[in-house]
Amino acid sequence: MSDIPAHLRRLVVYRAGNRCEYCGLSQLGQEATFHIDHVIPRVLGGPTVEENLALACVSCSLRKGARRFVEDPDTGFPTPLFNPRTDRWSEHMKWNEFLIQGLTPTGRATVHALELNRASLVLIRQVETVLGRYPPSHSTFASGNGQEP
Repeated sequence: MSDIPAHLRRLVVYRAGNRCEYCGLSQLGQEATFHIDHVIPRVLGGPTVEENLALACVSCSLRKGARRFVEDPDTGFPTPLFNPRTDRWSEHMKWNEFLIQGLTPTGRATVHALELNRASLVLIRQVETVLGRYPPSHSTFASGNGQEP
């Protein structure tokens, strides 16, 4: 059972449009309940407050783990992972048909570390297209943080 208060869970799910804030996957049709992710992990002092929580599919949540920085695959330098609370998704990543393309070191590092273009997720995006749930139209993926540009 989660120690995230129900009102915070509802707020995070609503704010995210019921989509993973990292890969854009819709919770609809998924068997596993999405996680409430601490953007700054608890083990690194991240608080359980609205400003530090994001909705994450199980795969993104588990791949992110307690990391804040990962290696940029192009440069090899430590790079911050995408932060759904402070970064604009569209500044760091873009949709390229069924793939997500990293546009910045943070975008590239996030795509690589969370394996956002793994074969199973690309297949899910293809099915989601048929169901009218892909690509995401939620403002998070248009402007990156749920705010209009």
